[in-house]
Amino acid sequence: MPIRKFAGQTPNIHNSVFLDPLALVIGKVSIGKDSSVWPFAVIRGDVNTISIGERCSVQDGTVIHVTHDGATNPGGFATKIGNEVTLGHKVMLHGCTIHDRVLVGMGAIVMDGVTIESEVVVGGGSLVPPGKTLESGHLYVGSPVKKIRKLSAQEIAYFPYTAGIYVDLKEAHKESLLED
Repeated sequence: MPIRKFAGQTPNIHNSVFLDPLALVIGKVSIGKDSSVWPFAVIRGDVNTISIGERCSVQDGTVIHVTHDGATNPGGFATKIGNEVTLGHKVMLHGCTIHDRVLVGMGAIVMDGVTIESEVVVGGGSLVPPGKTLESGHLYVGSPVKKIRKLSAQEIAYFPYTAGIYVDLKEAHKESLLED
């Protein structure tokens, strides 16, 4: 079963979401309208909350987790993801905030206390170290990430386009599951 209750908390997943049978969502998690969670993604809201907005794509092998409230980190770090965010294959998010219209490339790692403002691209394989803020409208690449350049108008227009592609794709996958 891809949805698991933990400590009395059941994930709140909009009925339009595609949740692949090989994905796993645990605990204090909310996922918004028209989002998709692909095979082998794990979204574990066991010691803090995870919220994922509308029209987001959590691609294969991605791991999303949080940090607990404790003496060394009062309040902990929840993970908050805005709308029209695409997380490439094998992305790792931990206790961070991602605003709207962001692309996090394959294999990127985003750590505790990071804020990624709207309309940002994080290149594949990049590492965003704890507490860093990535400014809106830029491409970031590297380990640790560095601001490379401003995004073009065409690149910014790509965010809602990509979100739409994944909305269509998740619908096709939902229909395919019904055929089985």
